[in-house]
Parts: sequence; C-alpha cells; structure tokens
Amino acid sequence: MLISKGKHRRPSKAVRVATLAGVAGAAVAVPLMGATSASAASVSTWDKVAQCESGGNWSINTGNGYYGGLQFNQSSWAAAGGTQYAPRADQATKGQQIATAEKLLAMQGPGAWSCAGAGNLTSGGPAAGVDTGSSSRGTQHADRSQRQAAPKQQAPKHYAPKQQAPKQQAPKQAAPKPVAPKSIQKGDGEYKVKSGDTLGKIAKEHGVKGGWQKLYNLNKGIVSDANLIYPGQQLHLS
Repeated sequence: MLISKGKHRRPSKAVRVATLAGVAGAAVAVPLMGATSASAASVSTWDKVAQCESGGNWSINTGNGYYGGLQFNQSSWAAAGGTQYAPRADQATKGQQIATAEKLLAMQGPGAWSCAGAGNLTSGGPAAGVDTGSSSRGTQHADRSQRQAAPKQQAPKHYAPKQQAPKQQAPKQAAPKPVAPKSIQKGDGEYKVKSGDTLGKIAKEHGVKGGWQKLYNLNKGIVSDANLIYPGQQLHLS
C-alpha cells in the first residue's frame, strides 16, 4: 500500500470515509509527520501491538502480504527504511522491526496499525532505543544454511587389533602299549612271566648261565622276539 494513502495496512473505517469524501469533491490533505524522537513508543508498547497484530510472532509470514510482528506490507517496509536491515520485515530482528516502525509512526501516526488501540500506541513518547544489530535474520539464516551444508569430517576410525586365536598344540600321543596277540604260546616252563619282566631280568634273578641269550634259546618255541614276552607265559630256565 502506498504511503500517500496514509496507512501500511488495509484502510480502517476512518480512512475509507476520507476517501469517499475526496470522491464527492472535498479536498482532504493527510500531512506526513516528521520523524522525530517524539514520535516513538516503548518496547513494551510495541510488544502489545505485535501481540494483537501477529500473536507476538516477530518472524511470521502467512503469505497474506503482511510480514513480521508488526505486520508491515512491503511498500511501507521499504518507505520507512526497513530494507536496510532485510528484504522483508519477517526476515529482520525484533529491534530492526521496532526501529522501522518508529519511522513509520512518525510518518503516518498510530493509525497505521489497526491494533494501535490495543497497545495504547500514541505518537508521543521517547524512542525505544532498540539494538538494530548489523545483520538481518535472512542473512543469519543463509549463514546457518551454509554451515549446515558444509560436510562434516569424520574422525578416522581406529580398529582394535585382531586377536589371534591361541594355537592349539596337537595332543601328545602316548607310546602304544604292547598288546598280546590273541593267541600266544603259553609254554610249560617252570617260570611264569610277570608284568615288567624281561629276559635279561629273569636270567639275572634266577642265575641263568649265558644270560638272556641262553634264556631265549631255551624258549624259542614260545618267544619269537627276545624283546617281547607276555605276562602269563611259562619259560624254561634250564
């Protein structure tokens, strides 16, 4: 909406009456007030106006052509110098919106907001003294998007060394015990072989002359191997 109409929102009833009077031929002049410190309001007053205008949402954009907590239309935002902060009011900070609103208040008066009464907004008062900062929300949003777009570098993965399975040693095989054949020659001698006997041991214990060789020769029919005799065999000693 153009400034020449005196309002930054949809015209109020009073404005519509003035427009009709102009159509009937009456000349109506709407002087613009100078932007002075007297045309300002406190932050709490602007908060009340924003609560009525937008529910206190300073970054609202519903797509109806009005933006931010104080619901600027685009022409009023630009005319009051808001574009020095951000392309639209909803992209500016709260302080930047209030600073721009004070300029619009000086230019058009409290009637520029349909919720002026709800916030008790008047033309007189000290400046809000808000911090306008140096960057708009739009710029901050772009910075955040760039930071989010940057790929995260993952720390190199450290793998625990693989533990080798302990080597299993093959079980020691015990020396096979001599197994007596299914059928052995028992013999009919006077000495019966016991477990642990050898021909040499028997010959020594019983004084066989000629030693184990003699004992072996005496029992060749029973013992086929001089190193192998079996318990239970009966050997001749002479």
